[in-house]
Amino acid sequence: MPSGDFQPAYLGLWRSGELEHRVRLGLEKLADCTLCPRNCHVNRIENKTKTCRTGRYAVVSSYFPHHGEERCLRGTRGSGTIFFGWCNLRCVFCQNYDISWQGEGRTVEAQELAEMMLALQEQACHNINFVTPEHVVPQILEALLLAVQRGLRLPLVYNTSAYDSLDSLALMDGVIDIYMPDFKFWDPVKARLYAKAPDYPETARLAIREMHRQVGTLVMDEHGLALRGVLLRHLVMPGKAAGTPDILQWVAHELSPETYINLMAQYHPAGHVTVKNYGEINRCVTGEELTQAQDAFYAAGLRRLDPDSAGVAERVAHLLH
Repeated sequence: MPSGDFQPAYLGLWRSGELEHRVRLGLEKLADCTLCPRNCHVNRIENKTKTCRTGRYAVVSSYFPHHGEERCLRGTRGSGTIFFGWCNLRCVFCQNYDISWQGEGRTVEAQELAEMMLALQEQACHNINFVTPEHVVPQILEALLLAVQRGLRLPLVYNTSAYDSLDSLALMDGVIDIYMPDFKFWDPVKARLYAKAPDYPETARLAIREMHRQVGTLVMDEHGLALRGVLLRHLVMPGKAAGTPDILQWVAHELSPETYINLMAQYHPAGHVTVKNYGEINRCVTGEELTQAQDAFYAAGLRRLDPDSAGVAERVAHLLH
């Protein structure tokens, strides 16, 4: 799609008044929170918290032009990334432990969050990239309305663990341009052990299917920049802990063989894994394991592998030797 023909999805909702309605609906849901699969039923409007430890307002750890995302997001000027504090998962290997487990950052109200989006646009970022947004969907919508009124026109990236409720995704329907879920685990036993969420696999399947229904496969402009669609990430883990072949088969058959996938190789022991005995995942992945993941990708009939994934197994094998 030529970049000149693209308009962010949320502009239509804003012009029709629907975006303002979504803000009201999202804030109402905070009063008895079931905005993620934890279904805590706390009144976050009154700053009551439970699993995600986030009350009325979002916590932001940092925001900046990120040059480490996929090429189709970072381009030449970076992805305008906003890292939210806390998380609704409890991944024992989290590589952002200080943010997701310890809530590093500060509370920001809607006006300030909107100003962050506009500042990233002023820095010529290619998109606004919400990292760990699962538990702050109403707060994002509230700030987005203010930012759009002041001229925000960048595509929105929803960068998620896929532990999302269908209620929250319904609020984002027609708002988000690019969904970037990470399908972490296929096996509920592994999900319970490593993320404290045995329902994660089924929840992720439902959520990712809905994301694909909303935006389809990834569409890029003439410069190779993502405009709309699903970009699926999968972190390759040691010891076959993630269930990579099953996940890739599901993606090919339930979504599309044209689904754009990044097989991520950066797993290393972090968080609780470094201080407790988590056996099979207390090491880095090997070049052989990454090669097996890529073989599973092609065996599933998938065709769109992120260029940063290609050849990574060989590079890792070289470093190990």
